[in-house]
Amino acid sequence: MRWQIYIIECRDGSLYTGITIDLEKRLAAHNAGKGAKYTTSRRPVQLVYREGAANRSDASKRENAIKKLNRNDKLALCAKQDSMQHIQTAK
Repeated sequence: MRWQIYIIECRDGSLYTGITIDLEKRLAAHNAGKGAKYTTSRRPVQLVYREGAANRSDASKRENAIKKLNRNDKLALCAKQDSMQHIQTAK
């Protein structure tokens, strides 16, 4: 079981951070209105960031650290991951 920390962008542009062991299932739940109360009225959502964690404890600690970031820092984190994916794809 590998834990994932994720950030989704809601229809209204807001960002939501969470953790899960099944990211596809969790995203489907958010988009079905069964994910989190926060995202229910802000659907659809789309994944903008994810990272792995070894266990639930590490995932929860990282989730809390990300939640403390301001919006610009969260967007920078997403942009950094996106640019790294483009570099890996180009190789």
